[in-house]
Amino acid sequence: MGGVLGDILPLALGVAISPIPIIAAILMLLSPNATATGVAFLGGWIAGIVVAIVAFTLLSTVLPEDDPDASHPIQGTIRIVLGVLLIVLAAAQWRDRPRGHAAPELPKWMSAIDTLTPVKGIGLGLLLSALNPKNLIMAAGAGIAIGAGGLSASQTVVVIVVYTAIAAATVAVPVIAYLAAADRMAQPLENLRERLVRDNKVVMAVLLLVIGVVMIGKGIGSF
Repeated sequence: MGGVLGDILPLALGVAISPIPIIAAILMLLSPNATATGVAFLGGWIAGIVVAIVAFTLLSTVLPEDDPDASHPIQGTIRIVLGVLLIVLAAAQWRDRPRGHAAPELPKWMSAIDTLTPVKGIGLGLLLSALNPKNLIMAAGAGIAIGAGGLSASQTVVVIVVYTAIAAATVAVPVIAYLAAADRMAQPLENLRERLVRDNKVVMAVLLLVIGVVMIGKGIGSF
């Protein structure tokens, strides 16, 4: 199980370091309906992560079984393809990074976050985690690692829980911190939002590039 955990940790981190959902969570926590909407968004975010990783873990079980002592060309090929896709996403993030003193552009739907209901907060969290192309690629890589790891059912559950906990942490931490000390968290959250807005494209480009190269390396090593 240790080897599988080592494989999924960087992928879970790739989901966790997603500036847009963190910015969305912070905006909700600074809105009039902060508590209910923020908690709902976190619930949707976690649910989407679980749905994606479980789905890809189940899909990995339909791949032909290889001799444990032989090469694994199918898993290797899939990992290489996923790694290339991550590098393509990294290039797109780098291309779209703000230049000079230009104000970074954020999705237009963020302007309506103040008016979100808890139900819509759940839906938004679910969409951002389960249908984000980058998160799907991370979940696919993790699912392949879990499926090829020869784990028992209980070990698989443990790995999925660890993946989910790490992937959800960066959205969970500001929500939990706000619930614990709402009066003191407004300014720190605003400062964090400003930093994420400014640096999110560059951070994501570097992260996706590193994880993509690592995944390609693991794919080549499977042959």
